Amino acid sequence: MLIGDVARRSGVSARMLRHYESLGLVRPTGRTGSGYREYSGEDIRRVFHIESLRSLGLSLREVGRALEDPGFAPAELVDDLIRGTRERIAAETELLTRLRRIDAAEPSHWEDVLQVVALLQALGSKSAGVRQRAALSSGEGVPVPVEALVEAVLSEPDPNVAGALRWALARSGDVDGPALLADGLGSPSAEVRERAVRSLAEMTDDGATTLLRGALTHADAVVRGHAALALGARGVADAVPTLIDMISEEGNDVDAADALSALAADPASADRIAAGLVDRLAHGAVGTPARRRLTQALADIPGATASCALADLSHDEDRAVALTAAYVLRLRGGDARE
Repeated sequence: MLIGDVARRSGVSARMLRHYESLGLVRPTGRTGSGYREYSGEDIRRVFHIESLRSLGLSLREVGRALEDPGFAPAELVDDLIRGTRERIAAETELLTRLRRIDAAEPSHWEDVLQVVALLQALGSKSAGVRQRAALSSGEGVPVPVEALVEAVLSEPDPNVAGALRWALARSGDVDGPALLADGLGSPSAEVRERAVRSLAEMTDDGATTLLRGALTHADAVVRGHAALALGARGVADAVPTLIDMISEEGNDVDAADALSALAADPASADRIAAGLVDRLAHGAVGTPARRRLTQALADIPGATASCALADLSHDEDRAVALTAAYVLRLRGGDARE
């Protein structure tokens, strides 16, 4: 079979076949009387073998080694090919992500593109100072895409940089921000979960509030605590049970008591909060330190329910609890049961 026929059958150009011949990969079995290359069936099969190996990513040098070296072990080379392919996929994925983020910024000029690229590179810098400056400058000119901010804030270990990133994310006002952070709440990493909920706590839109409500039942107590404090500051009464848990369990109990006090400014909520604290105080499993914290929290709750409970507690067996309750009652003007 002549070279043109081989080219048509194999899909390999005549020029490439001649190149294979120059490298010694495949040599035509003979020549015609006119001097044209003539390929046998075995030659054609070898051409197909070469193309099959090339389709796996082997270089022509590696193809030659695979075909000629009787001691060639393919397993090691295949492992190298797998590793190299993964590296290329990772690099291409990173490039695709960067291009999508540039596109999300909707640049109108090449200067805008360069600015976004510079900010993305700065957010990935090894220097905490560079990352912090990038976060603080993200709203100037062309903004950093929200996906990049979320990725940065969920992976940022430096507290100062993390604060700047949360500020930038909240300031962006992007409606997709909360949804992107939701994945962080489900992370197997406790650090990532905390970064996600703290970021949501600084976002005031409805999407963030909805996610924070859902986080009140999260398995991670740290997530529940941050969500409850944020919701308490927004006047969401759903946070009350979790805030009481935090006081009882000494989990940021001072901030939790402050949040309950703020919620109790609403008279309709004050009695419900007081009732919740009283129920927890009456729980037999609550230890002495927890009862003292709950009593101190109750002292900041206005209304008749709280006053009645304090009157009872002024006769408590725990002297610290009794003294606290009696002192608060005097400030309120006496025993509420009188």
